[in-house]
Amino acid sequence: MSGQEAAEPRIRVVVADDQAIIRDGLVTVLGLLPDVDVVGAAADGEEAVALAVSERPDVILMDLRMPVLDGVGATARVSTEAPETAVLVLTTYADDESILGALRAGARGYLTKDAGRAELAAAVRAVARGQSTFAPEVGARIIGNLTAASPAPAPDHAGALVARFPALTRREAEVLALVADGLSNGEIASSLYVSVATVKTHINAIFAKLAVRDRAQAIALVRS
Repeated sequence: MSGQEAAEPRIRVVVADDQAIIRDGLVTVLGLLPDVDVVGAAADGEEAVALAVSERPDVILMDLRMPVLDGVGATARVSTEAPETAVLVLTTYADDESILGALRAGARGYLTKDAGRAELAAAVRAVARGQSTFAPEVGARIIGNLTAASPAPAPDHAGALVARFPALTRREAEVLALVADGLSNGEIASSLYVSVATVKTHINAIFAKLAVRDRAQAIALVRS
């Protein structure tokens, strides 16, 4: 192994699933990958959040149906309390409510439990790099919802905001419009299909360009 290969960063993963046989199986499968370290396993959403905060993994493999705190609730808390951790949903369910709930909470990827080892490994690596990844049937549902839904208000407002604040990019204006609508970072990330970290970067740039200290001042400026 060359020095360059040895220096490659490893992906730290937490597995969250309430079924012990599935949880243990995932730990074993992921542990066989040469670039992955499994740093924790959780049986419910509260444990998953606690591990995200204490271990700061790169990725949490998150089931949706769990006791104490379900996967959507845990994903939302991870997005807030450990935003550098990417949530990759792995669940039996691929209905619209489950998919959209997870995305709105801040999930970066969504697989179903019939995914193969190669698909799972590729998804873990993709979300660790900051990319989004979805099972084919999940991607089809997302596209179907996007094409069937009414246009979101943010793109309509973005042009006006760029005209008012020329220093903003189009994307920053879209983020600002959603901030003004009261959306959280996780909700903005889901709406724009980007990571929470990307949203935070845009918000910091917006604050600097508009010379405001916080969201309240930014919202007041937009509404003035």
